[in-house]
Formats: sequence, structure tokens, C-alpha cells
Amino acid sequence: MTRVFKSLYPQPPELSTCNYYNFVFSRPEIASWSDWTAFIDGLTGERRTFRSTVARIETAAVALTNLGMVPGGAERIGILSENCMDYPVITLALLKLATPFVLFPAFGTVHESIALVKLSQATCLFVSLRLFPLGLVAAKAAGIPQDRVYLLHGRARGTHNFGDMIVQAKSTDRLATCPVDDRTLAYLVFSSGTSGLPKAVMISHGNLIASALQPIVMGAVVEKLYTPPPLKTDEGVHVSICFTPLYHAMGLHIYILRFFLIPSTTIMIPKWDLNLVLDLIPKYKVTDLVVVPAMAHQLVNSERFNTMDLSNLSLVGSGAAHMPSDLRARFTMRMAIKWYSEGYGLSECTVSAIFAPFPGSFGSRASHVPGMTGVLLPGMEAKILREDGSDTDFGEPGELYLRGKNIALGYWNNEKATKETFFPDGWLKTGDRFKADAEGRFFYIDRVKDTLKVSGVQVAPSEIETVILDHPGRLITDVAVAGVQGMRMADEKIPRAWVVLSDAGKKKGEKAVIQELNAWVKEQLSKPKWLRGGIVVVNEIPKSPTGKVLRRLLVEKGHVRSKL
Repeated sequence: MTRVFKSLYPQPPELSTCNYYNFVFSRPEIASWSDWTAFIDGLTGERRTFRSTVARIETAAVALTNLGMVPGGAERIGILSENCMDYPVITLALLKLATPFVLFPAFGTVHESIALVKLSQATCLFVSLRLFPLGLVAAKAAGIPQDRVYLLHGRARGTHNFGDMIVQAKSTDRLATCPVDDRTLAYLVFSSGTSGLPKAVMISHGNLIASALQPIVMGAVVEKLYTPPPLKTDEGVHVSICFTPLYHAMGLHIYILRFFLIPSTTIMIPKWDLNLVLDLIPKYKVTDLVVVPAMAHQLVNSERFNTMDLSNLSLVGSGAAHMPSDLRARFTMRMAIKWYSEGYGLSECTVSAIFAPFPGSFGSRASHVPGMTGVLLPGMEAKILREDGSDTDFGEPGELYLRGKNIALGYWNNEKATKETFFPDGWLKTGDRFKADAEGRFFYIDRVKDTLKVSGVQVAPSEIETVILDHPGRLITDVAVAGVQGMRMADEKIPRAWVVLSDAGKKKGEKAVIQELNAWVKEQLSKPKWLRGGIVVVNEIPKSPTGKVLRRLLVEKGHVRSKL
């Protein structure tokens, strides 16, 4: 019988079906909240309060219906934009109307954007000024009329602007929130799934409520253990900076969908900008900082970050990609934080599945140990299976399967991929390798598709990366490991490392660094994990905007400068 791991947290409450918009904005405690600053434009300083933001969302819903959108109708509204102040407005207004939106990456190529617009079957687009030419090209290729391409922010002659639409709508009008059921589609977000090809993940209103209940249950557990001191911010609320792309599940949930669950302020900037972030942290007394590993790398190698006052930071964490323990230690070493917020998730489970618990959440059980990713979030189940479908032993890596109400409906218009990933009994095949122990702690290993088999032994690139980063000489600032063609068999891939030298590494010289790293890996790891594919020195590791290493680009382009 298959071993099923269950969450250590209390079960989330059973709620009657409702539109996610009402779940957020109809809670009784909201009436007693003060009108704090909800959003600040990090470039201009423009501010919007909580109540003015809600009023703008309500009016935006009216404006969208003035365009002919029927609440609960068959439209799919594409959003192609960098982060901006009206991104939360349009997404929440569309939720109120039960009109699905589609989140398009703001940094894709023309080819990629056309393919995604076609795949989603979007019926109109809201686009930023910078991306407006791209939006027109993608719309034309997908058969969307030019007059159904609108500007979300910015102005251009002959175009309709979302802000103007809101001004022209009657702000005194209020629309009833459109009723839904648990399977009513809320939005589409793109994922590579387990095959690497783009897929549009279908997230329902029921998924959103199940996902939002998870941090609420966790918070109730933490409240019994810890009372935080008053925040030293101007309005006494948490202050964060939104640089994670809002078209990504992590950014969407942290800074929009869960943002209004507690009073807080978000400083909105278009994208990650190291120097701008370092300016904003002291200016607005930022308390919350959630990064991806690539951003943490930049921060720990910044002289400004290493000398500035970080005492106001109280909630710090990372997501979207695996954070090596050494990098996390360097990132947090001067912060007085009680808990490092880190976990694992994927779009197919709405956003998160496994999270590091607050110390003492379960008494002496599941306490933190090095390398631990976390425990299952409330309401979730998991199993870890070998390739033949049998149970792994405790501590043995295998593929992770997840089940819970936050598991997505499937992939839009892709029945084959849905059947391969989402099983009828509710299990999601994640494509990620984990191991777990008897106390319910989970440890991330690697992507199944990234795992190499060398001389019959499974080799996880992330394990080799961690070892290289742990070299005591601090010779590199970043590393990626991937499989390249071996010499013995046509289908065998052997590990190669691409590294970015630190100042210490540059001083020592490429040849010496490569020799030291090779010797270190051979000392720390068994022979199948040695870097028989070589070590390549590069200027940077290619990564997505959310910090995931693009191993495929490294392998395809070679990036060869130095190799041993």
C-alpha cells in the first residue's frame, strides 16, 4: 500500500463556494481597518490607499463591462505588462466579474509571445506602453482585432487607456460580484510542466480559496508561539517591494491575491533593479523582502547591501527556485529574523505546496535541519515514488506527487498533457525529485528531467552545485551544472559545471580555480558525480526573470571560454 504523507498542520476550514473577490473583500474585519497606504509607485512616489484602491477596482469592473465584457462570459483577457500600479486593479476586477485573465510573460520574444497568445485563445489584450508594439504583432497573429488591444498603463495616440476607462466609468455604480463554483476558471498562467513545452495552467476560484487558507492556518499556529514587536514603519504595517514579476504565480499571490488579507504596503517597481531596491529599503523602512536566488546572489555581492542597516527587515524569504544553504546564510547573516520564509511550489498547485515551518510549530517534531525544504502546507498530501511506481524508503529520492484542493484543474486545451500530469484520483505528478523523512520533512533534490544517469547512478545537478558553492575559498559567485554528451555512449550525459568567478577567483586565475574546484568535487562526491564534462568559466549564468537557471541555454550555446 502506498505511503501517503499528510500535512502536520490543522485542516483548513470548509467554506461554502464563493467568488475569490468576495472571499478577500467581504471579510468582517476589513470594516475596522484604517485607510493605510496600500501601494507606492517606486519610480514616481505616487500613493494609493487601501480604500481608494478598492474603489478603483470596483470602478474598473464597471469600465470593463462598458467594453462589452459579460460577467461570467467566454472572454479571456490577456495581460502583457511589467509590474505596475494597475496590475492588481485589473486582475481583481476581472475576478469580480468571473472573467478569466491570462498572464503573459513581459520579457518573452516575439515568437514566444505569439505562441502563448495563440495557445491561450485570448480574446483581447491589455498591454504596457513598452510592449504595445509586441502586443499588436501577437494580437494580429492570433486573430485578435487591433481595436481590442488596450494600454494598461502609459499613453499613445489612437489607443484606449485603462486609466481613462476607469475615469469615464461611473464611480457611483457598483456591480454585484459574479457567482462562481469551485471549478470556475479564474486565470491561466504558463508553465513548462514536466516536458519543457509551454502549457497554460487552469487555476479556479476554488483553487485560490484553498491556497489562501493555507497561510491563514499557518499564521494561526505561529500566533500561539510568537508575538512580534511593533513595526517601525510610518503606518505600523508591513512594507515590501514588488519586483518579482506579477505574471509569475509567486508575485501574483504575494502582491495581489493575498495582499489584502492583512494591512500592508507594497512598493511597486517594473522589474528587479539592484540599485533601486537598495535605495528603497531604507527610504520606506522595508520590513519584508522575498527574493529569488539570482537576486540574493546580487545582493550578497553588493558593497551597499553588506554595509547598510538591515535591522528593519523582519520577514525575509525566497522562492521560485532552490536557494543553496550557503547563499541563504550569507544573505541573512546580518538580519535579526526569527524565521526564514522558504518553500517549494509550482503553478500546477496554484502557488505553494511545501514550506519551512516557524520554529516550534509542531513541538519537537519536524524541527529545522540543514537542507530541509519544509513540510506540507495545510490540507495537502504527498507521496514519493520510484520510477517503477513503488514507494521510496525514508531518505530515498523519488518523484513527488501532490494532492489537495489547491491542485489546478489541468492544462488549457491540452488533454494529453493533462492526463499525463493530473490523475483522476487527484494526484499531481510534479516532475520534481524529493526525499522525505519519518517526521514529515521534505528535501528538494532536482527536476526529474535534469537528473542524469551516469554509469547507472542517478546524479542530481543541484547536489553538485551545492558542493561547488560550499568551496571554502569562495572562488565563485554562481554556478550551474547540466548534462552534456559523453564519449562512451550516445545517450549518456555527463556533468559539466558553468561558474562565475568571484573577485577572489579572478585574482587566483581561471586555470587555478578550475583545478581547485575539480579537486574539491572529487574529494566531496562519488565518481559518477565528478565533472567529466568539464568546468566552464562564464560571465553570468542565464536565468529566467524568476531566477530559474536556464540549463538548456548553457548546453545549446556552449558558453565555452575555459574548460578542463
